Parts: sequence; structure tokens; C-alpha cells
Amino acid sequence: MAEGMIARIGQWCFRHRWAVLGAWVVVVAAGVLATGPVFATLADNNAPKGVESVEASDVLNTGTDSAGQIIGLVDRIDPRAPEVRDAVNRAAADLATRSDVRTTESPYTPGLPAPKVAAYLSPDAGDGQGQGLLLIATLDHLDRDQRNEAVDTIAARMHALQDELRAAGEPQARVRVGGHPTLLRQSHQAVQEDLFLAEVISLPITLLVLIFVFRGVVAAGIPVFAAVVSVAVAMLPLLGFSKVTDLDTNVVTVVSLLGLGLSIDYCLLLVGRYRDELGAGFAPEVAISRAWATAGRTIMFSALTVAAALGGLLVFDLPSLSALGVAGLSIAVVALVVSMTFTAALLGALRRWIKPARRADSRRGAGGRAAAATLGGQVDSTTAVVGDFAETGFFARVSRMVQRRPVLVAVLTSTLLLVAGAPLLNTTIKLPHLEQVPRSIESAQVADELASRFGLVQEPAITVVARTDPASLDAWAARWASDPLVARIPRARAAGAGLSTLQLDVVGDPQSAGAQQLVRRVRADRPAGGQSWVTGDAAILIDLNTRILSGLPWAVGLTLLAMVVLLFAMTGSVVVPVKAILANVVSLGAAFGVMNAVFERGWLSGPLHTLTTGGLSPFVIVIIFAFAFGLSMDYEVFLLGRISEYVRRGEDTDTAVRRGLQHTGRIITSAALLMVIVFGCFAAARIGEVEQIGLGLAVAVFIDATIVRCLLVPATMTLLGRWNWWAPAPLQRLHERIGLGERTPPEPLDETTAGTSELASTH
Repeated sequence: MAEGMIARIGQWCFRHRWAVLGAWVVVVAAGVLATGPVFATLADNNAPKGVESVEASDVLNTGTDSAGQIIGLVDRIDPRAPEVRDAVNRAAADLATRSDVRTTESPYTPGLPAPKVAAYLSPDAGDGQGQGLLLIATLDHLDRDQRNEAVDTIAARMHALQDELRAAGEPQARVRVGGHPTLLRQSHQAVQEDLFLAEVISLPITLLVLIFVFRGVVAAGIPVFAAVVSVAVAMLPLLGFSKVTDLDTNVVTVVSLLGLGLSIDYCLLLVGRYRDELGAGFAPEVAISRAWATAGRTIMFSALTVAAALGGLLVFDLPSLSALGVAGLSIAVVALVVSMTFTAALLGALRRWIKPARRADSRRGAGGRAAAATLGGQVDSTTAVVGDFAETGFFARVSRMVQRRPVLVAVLTSTLLLVAGAPLLNTTIKLPHLEQVPRSIESAQVADELASRFGLVQEPAITVVARTDPASLDAWAARWASDPLVARIPRARAAGAGLSTLQLDVVGDPQSAGAQQLVRRVRADRPAGGQSWVTGDAAILIDLNTRILSGLPWAVGLTLLAMVVLLFAMTGSVVVPVKAILANVVSLGAAFGVMNAVFERGWLSGPLHTLTTGGLSPFVIVIIFAFAFGLSMDYEVFLLGRISEYVRRGEDTDTAVRRGLQHTGRIITSAALLMVIVFGCFAAARIGEVEQIGLGLAVAVFIDATIVRCLLVPATMTLLGRWNWWAPAPLQRLHERIGLGERTPPEPLDETTAGTSELASTH
């Protein structure tokens, strides 16, 4: 019988399965109920707090005390027709009676200045079928729930105007609704639908793959059930965090991704190991303790490495990244607890339907047949099986090929990864707005037409907010009129009592290096008199990048230190952790290079159905680095756990590497395939940031599980030989005293039982 805390946890949950499953049913129900409130509290943007660009937005919001404008674009009509005037005025009057609407305006509003009337009309609808006009409802100050309700009901009234116009003799009339509150509402709904669809699609595909891996429906269903439980339960800590900090769509996206991916991976290891132990002839209660003592230890280190990678996000002085780090830590813990307890209880409940792994003894000659005969009946935990060992199979051939040419393989794979990562050096960092919203969303279509036909830009490059009157601000702005980077300067306007705003339209991309340079010059030459702030896309990007760069060294340092400590605790080596980190950095660079090609340059955007955003969000870069780094170390743990085990048993490094790859290659490939399926389904989302996170993680996992784990790591370990396991003498003594392993009788580690099942497991 295996000894140790992890083994005892598995055995206890196995014995008390119905109580454990009942407890999880209650927790899952609570998590499902928390899903709605979590999505309802999602923040609107990732802007950092306590910086000038965000302070300017806060001042504007306080001065205007408004939740924004909902804009109805009425198209393909004749604005001079009396029936059009009457229908639009009726809709405006209906909206004006609402308590959440402050004002309504249209070209027909009495007393509206002539320039504003002209601004609310367009020459035509762009297709020669009539003109267009705007119906604008300015919202009162509202909280999030009130604003969302207002968006839905006001949009419904504006859409009803289309039927009224057609009935009044305008058969081509079309009404679409946009504005910033509408865009936020529809984008959040799209993210929620994308996440739900990705989960619905990925889980059945995952189940089919697991059926092939396990050759059984029941065993295959356990990881899928565990993944659903993990995602549902993760909503509870998210709901708690939402009470103390803002959460955004990235948090929910990453939690769903990790919840599915980690839970499936962990349960794949545990169920595979449990079936191996059954195949070795052990009784179910013995098999569960042995599986948890070995594969469970690997999972514990894996969850700790993922948590350590995400811990680096906590040092950023950005609430959104800190919230993401805490949420990621939570899902890593949730996935660990679910796999350790729920999986053990489910195996206990389904024990009669879980088939032992098919062993290869019958294919190995006399020794194997004798072992198989010995295992024909039930045996106890002290039974030893001895037979001939044969290094066969695809991964055995790969390892031998690598070890024959380790220098060539190391150079070629490193070069390939570096070349793939080269585009990262020219990546444009930008905050995507409309670029990341598909044009199937109505408010995005309206935003395009507001800019092209009415001159209303959704996100200006530079906005100056000053406590002064519009005339004084216009006088100050005259000095910038001849600047080569300034395209035009609309007149300043009042934005509240004693508050004015002025927009500077720049030449080219509003987030370009030139626009950022202009922001710095404007901030150095502010309007005289009262307080002033400079905001807008370029200003927000400057402030955000400054915050990220200030926290980056600490975040990277903390993550790398945690990785070194954990891998040292697992292997007793200081060389292996450093080598693993370097391999992961090169692998991540290649993944970012692919992201640059797809999302900035638009390569394969057609076949992949991805949005070309012209750059990568700094938030997405940090998220991918943290989470992909943790997942890469996940597979490093799977492989190193088995290799170091052979070394501890006295094998030379070359043999340990060869056998470690042979016996973990299938499990790593299966786990990675499942991860790629899950992440790939998220990459099929409609919203740009969800696409980028899904594809980035899918590519990172694929590269790591194939090129890095199967080629680069074995090649470098073969080259280093016994130096892989070097550590200073004091650290060696410390590692020996710590004793982090679970105690398991050695018999099943014999090559005839531990390494030859249909699904090889890791330690």
C-alpha cells in the first residue's frame, strides 16, 4: 500500500465516494448560480487606475454625470418627408419619458443650432437609396445593471421605429442602434456566447478523443465531468473577487480555458495511472492509493508550477492583471482539488466499469507471458512482476533518433523556434477597439458609419480635458494647428460646469508612435490656468505600457524564481530548471511570432476566420506569457518526473531520458491534443481578444508538446549527461532532507508493469 498524504486523500475519497460526490453537487450548483452575477459585473475596459488618461475619463464622467449615448442610425429615408419627421419625433418623445434618459436629440429637435442639425444628417446611406439621420438618447448616470437594461429597452424602441417608417411609406427604411453603451453591452454578450459555444463544442470532441485514448466510454467521461465541475466551481471565487476588484472578459476567458484544460490533463494522468495499476493486478483500493502517490504527486507539482507562473501577475500595479492572477491561481487550485477528490470519488462510484489498461506482456516472449500468467488472478500489493523490457513504439524510436544526433537536433530545433519567433521583434503594441469586434455585431457597423458618414469617431487619439471655457481652450489649440502630426482640430466644447474638452485628430493610426510622441509634447505644453488632463487612445496606451514595464522585471523574476525552486524540489537539480526555463522562453517566442503573423499581418485570417487587429494588446501578451509559461512547465513536470525517477533508480541519464520519453510521450501528446482542442475552440470566437488568447495558448501548447518536449529537451539532456543533475552540495543535502516524494512499494515500477500499458503514465 502506498503511503503519504496524497495517497491517503485519494483512498479516503474512493471509500467515501457518495459523500464526496454529494458535496461536489452542492458546490457545482452554487457555481452555476454565480455565473450570471459574474458576467453582470464585468468591467468595461482594462484601463489602469491612478494615471492621467484614466483620471481624465473620471473627470469627464463626473462632470457630465452621464452613462453615455445610445445612437439610432435611421437610414434609407427622406428626412424632409412629414411622415418621417412625425415617426422620429414620436420615438424621441417616448424615450424622453424614461427616467434613465436625460435628453433626446434628432435633426427635428426644436431650437437645435443649424450646425448640429447638419451634423445629424448624412448625404445618403452609401447605396443611393436615401439619406440617413441620427436619433440620440443621452443616458442619465446609471450603474451597470441599469445601463444594460436601458440599452436593451431603448434599442428595442428604436428598432420599432423601422416598422413605423415602413408602414408610413418608407419601404426601404432601416434602423440600427449603436453608441458606446450599446457596443459594450453587445460585446459582453458576444463573449459570453463565445465561451458557452466553445465549451459546448470542445467537450464532445474531447470526449471522443478520450474514448480513443482509454478505449472505453466510462473512463473517458471522467475527465470531461471533472472539467465541467472545475469551470462551474471557479465561478464562486470569481464572484468573491468581483466584490473587491474589477473583473473583465479576459478573466472569465482564461478561467474557462484553464478550468477545462488543466482538469482534463490532470484527470487524464490520474485515470490512466489508476488503470495501469489495475492492469498490474492490484485491487481497486490499492490501485487508487498507488495512482495518487505517483501521478498525484506529478499533478501537485504541476498545479504549483501553473500557480507560480500566474503569481507573477500579482506584482503589476494594474487591477485587471492582479485580478487575472488571483483568478488563475484559484482555477489552478480548483483543478487540483477537483482532480484529487472528485476524480477519486467518481472512480469509486464507477469502479466496476473501469477496465484495466491492456498490457503488452503477451507480446514480449516467455518472460512477458509468465508475467501475464502471474497476473491472471487478483494479487495483493506485495506482488512483484519481473519480465523482459523492450524499448518499442514511436516515442522510443524518436528518442533513439535524437540521441544519435543530439547536437544536430538541438541546433535545428532551436533555429526553427528562433526564426518562428522573429516577427515578435516587430510587433505593434496597441489597444484594439473596433478592430476586435466582428461586423456581425450591429453596434460595430453603426460605429463605422458614424465615423465615415457623420465624422463621429468612437475613440479619438488625443483628448484634452481642462477646467476652462471652450474659447480659451480653442485659443490654446491654435498653436497645434500647423503641427504635421495633427490632421484637424474640431472646436472645443463644454463638458460640464467649468469643464471643456478638445479633440486632436492625428494623421494615421491614433495609437502610432507619432501619436504617442504628440501626446508627450502636448503634456509638456498644457493649457495655462486651471487643471488639465490629456487622454485618448494614444495617451492610455502610453500610461498602460509604463505601468506594465515598471512591474515586468518583478513579475518575471518572481515567476522564474518560483519555477527554479519547484523544479529543484522535484528533481534535486539546478541545471534542469534553468534549461527548462530557457527552452520555454524560446518556445513562447515562437508562439508570439505566430500570433504576430495571424493577428497583425493577417496571414491565414481567411481560413482561420480571425480578425486582423493590426497589433497585439499588451494585456494579451502578458496573459499569454504567464499562462503559456505555466502550461509549458506543466508538460516539463510530466516528462522530468519520469526521467528523474529512472535516474533515482540507478539508470544512466541517456537511458533515463530514452525511457522517460517513451513512457510519457503518449500521455503528453494526448494531454496536449486535448488542450489544443479546447484552446482551438476558443480561438474560433468572434471577439478579437478571445481569439488571440485561444490561438496563442493552442500554438504554445502544440509547439511545447511536440518540438520542445519530444526533440529539444531530450537532445539537450543527452548532451549534458550527468551534469543535468548537478547541484551544489549544500542544496543536495537539503533536497535529501526535504523528502517531497510519496512512499510507494517498488514492484509496479518494474518495467513490465509501469511502462507498458496501453496508456503510459507518469510519476
